[in-house]
Amino acid sequence: MKNSFYYKSKKFVVNTLIHILLISVAVTCLYPLLWMIVSSLKTQDMIFKDISLIPHQFHFENYTQAWKEGGFGGNFFNSIVYTVSVVFGIVIISSMAAYAFSRLRFVGSKFLFIMFMAAMMIPIPGSFVALYVLLNKLHLRNTPIGYILCMINVGLSTSIFLLKTFFDKMPKELEDAARIDGCSKIGIWWHVALPLAKPVLAVVIVFNALAVWNEYILALIIFDNRKFMPLQVALQSFQGEFVTNYPLLMAGLTITALPIILVYLFMQKYIIKGVTQGAVVG
Repeated sequence: MKNSFYYKSKKFVVNTLIHILLISVAVTCLYPLLWMIVSSLKTQDMIFKDISLIPHQFHFENYTQAWKEGGFGGNFFNSIVYTVSVVFGIVIISSMAAYAFSRLRFVGSKFLFIMFMAAMMIPIPGSFVALYVLLNKLHLRNTPIGYILCMINVGLSTSIFLLKTFFDKMPKELEDAARIDGCSKIGIWWHVALPLAKPVLAVVIVFNALAVWNEYILALIIFDNRKFMPLQVALQSFQGEFVTNYPLLMAGLTITALPIILVYLFMQKYIIKGVTQGAVVG
């Protein structure tokens, strides 16, 4: 018969192995980020000679130099405008569409929902040619509004899927109570469905904000004018044909990564709540 010492030892060994695995994953994720920040504080000569994580001398001037030489001011503003506009558009459109697919009964609803879900199977680069032709015909290529509309289109399918999954589980009694109080369908969506969906909306906001903030290829295809380019494209200025200025590139990457990290930290509790409630399915 196995005694309590056996079970305690087994539990200790299992917990130790799980913690070792989690720490290894955390180190694997955090080390590149830490190396990027440390490298941004070194000189070009020392970045590969001095592999320590604490530089002998800190060069904070790399950040001001990267901001000026990279022309980050305009591109930084562009990225903020694109990210806020796209995320706002996706939240409004996807929440209304998901609520309609979940609660309203109309002809062709299942077919339309399947079509939206089928769009998730198409790799994003596979739609670039079609988007390029469509924007040309609509005279929206090389315009910010054309880029914003494309990015909204890219993020809609996944967002609708996540929100519809949540609305399907929402008790119908809440809607009945709101209807008795005089709420219209739009009123129920705004006053009942959206406040309850905060954790899922946080997941939608962070996922899409991350996708828009880090987008690079579509911007190169749509824009000819550099003044419309997002922040990611501006990082190219530190990469020459023969020489790459790594300290300035790492400083630029740190500046680029900082806003999205702050967004994640600010919405972390909602994201965890959304994931644990089953917002992310499949």
